[in-house]
Amino acid sequence: MDCSIRMKNVKIIDLQLLFLFVHACIAKADFAPYFYDNGPYSRNGNLALFSLSEDTAVGTHIYSLNGTDPEGQEVRYGLSFEPGSKEYFSIEPKSGNITLIEELDREKEDSVDVLVSITDGQSKVVERVTIFVMDANDEKPEFQNMPAIIDVLETTDSGSSIYQVEVVDRDTGSGGSITYYVQNAQSSLFGIDRHSGIIRLKSDETLDFEKTKTHFVTVVAKDGGGNYNGKEQFLSSSATLTINVIDAQDTPPSFIGTPYFGYIYEVSVPGSEIFTVTAKDGDVGNPNPIVYSLDEGDDGVFSINRTSGCITLLTLPMYLKREIFNVKVKASEVGPEGQLMDFGLATVVIRVVDLNNNPPTFYGEKGPQNVFELTLNEHPPEGEILRGLKITVNDSDQGANAKFNLRLIGPGRMLRVVPQTVLNEAQVTILVEDSASLDYEKHHFLTYKLLAIEIDTPERFSATADIVIHLMDTNDNAPKFSSDYYIARIPENSPGGSNVVSVTATDPDSGSWGEVKFSIYGSGADMFLIQPMTGIIYTQPWASLDAEVRSKYNFYVKAEDSEGKYSLAEVFVTVLDLNDHPPAFNDNFLEKTMVIGAPVKIEAVDDDAEVPNNVIEYAIMRAEPENNIFDINSDTGEIMLKSYIKSMAIIQNITKQRDCTWSLVVQARDRGHPSFSTTAVVKIDVTEAIKSRFVTYFMGLRRRPGVVFGICLTIVTVAITLTIIISTLIYWSSVKKSRTKPQGKIRKIIKRPVP
Repeated sequence: MDCSIRMKNVKIIDLQLLFLFVHACIAKADFAPYFYDNGPYSRNGNLALFSLSEDTAVGTHIYSLNGTDPEGQEVRYGLSFEPGSKEYFSIEPKSGNITLIEELDREKEDSVDVLVSITDGQSKVVERVTIFVMDANDEKPEFQNMPAIIDVLETTDSGSSIYQVEVVDRDTGSGGSITYYVQNAQSSLFGIDRHSGIIRLKSDETLDFEKTKTHFVTVVAKDGGGNYNGKEQFLSSSATLTINVIDAQDTPPSFIGTPYFGYIYEVSVPGSEIFTVTAKDGDVGNPNPIVYSLDEGDDGVFSINRTSGCITLLTLPMYLKREIFNVKVKASEVGPEGQLMDFGLATVVIRVVDLNNNPPTFYGEKGPQNVFELTLNEHPPEGEILRGLKITVNDSDQGANAKFNLRLIGPGRMLRVVPQTVLNEAQVTILVEDSASLDYEKHHFLTYKLLAIEIDTPERFSATADIVIHLMDTNDNAPKFSSDYYIARIPENSPGGSNVVSVTATDPDSGSWGEVKFSIYGSGADMFLIQPMTGIIYTQPWASLDAEVRSKYNFYVKAEDSEGKYSLAEVFVTVLDLNDHPPAFNDNFLEKTMVIGAPVKIEAVDDDAEVPNNVIEYAIMRAEPENNIFDINSDTGEIMLKSYIKSMAIIQNITKQRDCTWSLVVQARDRGHPSFSTTAVVKIDVTEAIKSRFVTYFMGLRRRPGVVFGICLTIVTVAITLTIIISTLIYWSSVKKSRTKPQGKIRKIIKRPVP
């Protein structure tokens, strides 16, 4: 029993120890932090089922990790990636804010696995989450089998499918759906199914290799649109399909270089080649060989080479019954098995023509001639026929071989030939075209080439004849001066008969018509003469030219030929002034009164006509008394006191005299060469202005009171006397008026007696 009691005590003790241990463990336990799970549409939590658009901008805050610690400890967050994988995000440990740091591309990676963690410093919880990258419409459609080049037969039926376009768009949803269309669809022969991308030849169109060998079809692939950066965006791409049309045998041969013309000449022989035709298969992409044959119109006188198309003559031209043959030639295709297929026809017009073996020839009155001469007066009327020239031109061939042009080749456009086109034979006429240019003074004779040249012949035969025209002079020119006016200068006092100027004039006419005589006339010509033959103008023997009397002359000079044709020029003669007059004063002794501050002026006159001969300079030569207190303006002759003299007191102080009178010897000199001068004596009495005298007088009265009293008494006496006189006059005037008024009234009342 003691044992059982001990066992019970031991068990009780163990239970107590266990209880104490468990309690201690609970007291020391640290619970791990954890994330909140706020669902896939929340922007904070544990990133569970979070999705992000691939067009999200780098640097965008995309999510905030959010969790807590049971013990309330501060938590920090972490984000990491599997080794070797690209790191797209960064995290701020304290706030848990996650930021995009690399661009997303759903087409390359549609989900990103990340490890997110939360820790309270003692415990750390790590979770693996997947972020899904959502699509944005950022990919253009990509052609898989274009651009491309395909071959299509031109016989392809309308509406037939010729190509299917393959396009891939890596976007999802509407952004990955494709719609097709053709650029410039209205002008294109081809259309496309907008959903399947099958290109077809339009139902109402056909291909034609002969018109267009290659077609270019630009196909546009456009997606269904989608969101990108917050806006709806549609993307498209284009590519070109090159369609080469394959030729089919569906076009007959065609001739090259039509219409065709051939000629048989009088010297042709059997076997002569007349013409060679050329044809080609209309199906130029895959042409067949061509053979030739004569179809009709050959009359059995022509043959054709089967392969070359060369037509030859079978008989002599003399046996031909027609001048023109219309020969039809057939060009046929040869099939692969030698059978004749499509053909084409062409007409060759073959003409029998004369052989061009005669050149044009000029004839005069005595037969063939190649030089024609004529003498006529200069300046014949325009349109006049040169009748002294009798010219005939002839070509002995027939038809087109006898057709030729006439040309007149020579200096200028003075003459003209008619006719300009000749068939067989014509009389040649030469007409005056420009009368003024037919001038003896320019050309004593003229030489022209008369040219006849065939028009439509291969040989272009030609002939020439010389036309020599001797011009005779007429008096058609008036004399002409070398200048329209002449300017001459001659010094005054030149002796009579002095040469003034020589005029020249010429007359290009010949003989006596070219001899010139000179004469002068006009209001200014009286003083001059002219030598009639030489044109030297000189002064009259008795003439005495004086520039002071008249310095300008102008008159006209006439140049006249033997028939009275003349021209005029104007002559201007200037008489040059000489310094032959000295300056002169009005009087050699002048008296002047000078008020201080005001100048006095003297003046001399020079009778010369021009400067500098009549320009005068003034100077003071001598002064008495010797103390010269004056200056003189050398140009105007104004005499003034020196600038420092302002009053009479200064003058008296300088001269030590009360008398202010000076005698000046003033010289007047001209500026001519040689220079002339004259002098005059100027007596100057210097005084002050009146105002200055009164002011000086009254200022001096302050020291003379007696004089002041006398002046005042005189003024009062004069005033009283004037008052008495005026009062007396007023009194007598009023008395006179008072006496005359009653008489006026009496006269008014007197009545005249009635008769």
